[in-house]
Amino acid sequence: MNGLIGEIDRNYQIKGFSVIGVDEAGRGPLCGPVVTAAVCLFCDIEGLNDSKKLSEKKRLELLPQIIKNSVWAVYSVSPKIIDELNILHATMFGMAKCIERVKRKVEGKQIVLIDGNRVTGKFDLEEAVVKGDSKSVNIAAASILAKTQRDRIMNRLALIYPEYKLDLHKGYPTSEHYEILEKIGPCEIYRKSFKLKADIHHEQMKLF
Repeated sequence: MNGLIGEIDRNYQIKGFSVIGVDEAGRGPLCGPVVTAAVCLFCDIEGLNDSKKLSEKKRLELLPQIIKNSVWAVYSVSPKIIDELNILHATMFGMAKCIERVKRKVEGKQIVLIDGNRVTGKFDLEEAVVKGDSKSVNIAAASILAKTQRDRIMNRLALIYPEYKLDLHKGYPTSEHYEILEKIGPCEIYRKSFKLKADIHHEQMKLF
């Protein structure tokens, strides 16, 4: 494990716990799903880090290693569900789905480490870890799974909706994205509960 990354995992493993790391990708974009992932690693994997600190090439190199050496689950929450629940509850919903799937396959005592400052409240032992994807290898692995899966989804959507240039901004609120929305408006993959104009503050992000 890399320096301080993994120390929190080791501390729990010494106490006999299996560590399940949980993270998401796509909380802030204007369209597309929020993707959640949970990972319980069997062994150390060299090079794990917060997915945002890794190149796409490095994430894709690590992906098969994570899949091969862990119990894992990924869950995609649609824009419709995001609009119904709000982004916070939609993310927690997706995380809980992933955690349930991993917990069923992991024996013994388990601790769930969730990136951020909130837990789902659905499991006995959960801990929120602020900036957890740079502190826990299991959370880092989950961040890579979530990020790579969401990028794949957005690249597929880019083929269906080429006019939105989703392959370039992945749905995030860039100036170019706002300009496109100003010209042609949103389609069915957009989060209607989000503010889709550049000059309006994103109130939903206050939930985090």
